[in-house]
Amino acid sequence: MAAIQNIVILTGAGISAESGIDTFRGAGGLWENHRVEDVATPEAFARDPDLVLRFYDMRRAAIQTREPNAAHAALARLDREWRGNLLIVTQNVDDLHERGGARRVLHMHGEHLNAWCTACDARSRWTGPLIDRPPCPVCGTPALRPDIVWFGEMPYRMEEIYDALRAADLFVSIGTSGAVYPAAGFVRNARDLGAATLELNLERSQGSGWFDESRLGPATELVPAWVGELLG
Repeated sequence: MAAIQNIVILTGAGISAESGIDTFRGAGGLWENHRVEDVATPEAFARDPDLVLRFYDMRRAAIQTREPNAAHAALARLDREWRGNLLIVTQNVDDLHERGGARRVLHMHGEHLNAWCTACDARSRWTGPLIDRPPCPVCGTPALRPDIVWFGEMPYRMEEIYDALRAADLFVSIGTSGAVYPAAGFVRNARDLGAATLELNLERSQGSGWFDESRLGPATELVPAWVGELLG
């Protein structure tokens, strides 16, 4: 471990599932009763904004009733104690990493607790509903939408992510399906540049073959054990 200085961690739905946050796929998943095309594209928002806003209002309310779990706490410990560079890139739109205590976090798919004004481009912290078309806190225009990267839109801060991957000595993927790009390609980017790669997942992801090592089990068990091992 002495050679490791720079770490990039990718987290997905699996790390928050044990806190009761719905995953996107599988029984009981977010998409079980809604097609992606109906709630998670710019076209859906243009076609039926009330449906989309109700869907995200429910998700925004739900995450505020959930709490960080042991995996979030372990990554927060790593954030506090790791003296090298660390970037936690999350595909999740909840705030459990931050509430768990982590600070070096990048939300590539946006955040439920933000609203984006399509009139002035401001992003504001937002914990209430959007269905009633409240005015933007910055410009006053009723043009707010969820600050979520929908299918067909570009994830946030990609240049910063790729810069971190280029410098990484270790890339770790936690709780991801390996099905959603560009995040699913990060392991190959890191590996091609010489980083060690580790997967911590409930089951093998679609990209599992690209990792040097896969450890399978619940995130609340695997992540604290790995962090403890890394910090010695």
